Amino acid sequence: MRSHIAIVDVDSTDRWSRYRAGMCDTCAANCCTMPLDVQLSDLVRLGVVDAFEAENIDPKLIAKRLLKMRVIDHFNNKNSVFTLGRRSTGDCNFLDAKTRRCTQYENRPETCRLHPVKKSPKPGFCAYGRKA
Repeated sequence: MRSHIAIVDVDSTDRWSRYRAGMCDTCAANCCTMPLDVQLSDLVRLGVVDAFEAENIDPKLIAKRLLKMRVIDHFNNKNSVFTLGRRSTGDCNFLDAKTRRCTQYENRPETCRLHPVKKSPKPGFCAYGRKA
């Protein structure tokens, strides 16, 4: 387990903590190690796809480019859902390794905006782990 994360298994939701405002300030960003499914609009907001491309290019072709660039790890053509790429550590590519803060906070995907209150494997709970 990485030294910056308190021992919290993100897959064991029964061990998650009930979310309270302010928790993120002391958390090691465990949620930023989980796979993140996003929509094309999220990729536009993140600046990895431009609006013209999103409106005029087949999502499969966009996915092919983003896979090659390692921006995404997977594309579900049936639902047009992209899974953002992660580093070898499991961290989201947009997570600052030292501060454990999102480098794209203002532009973060909708899933991140709604996590953990509305969009989470266990809504209202999070994989909180105090920064080491």
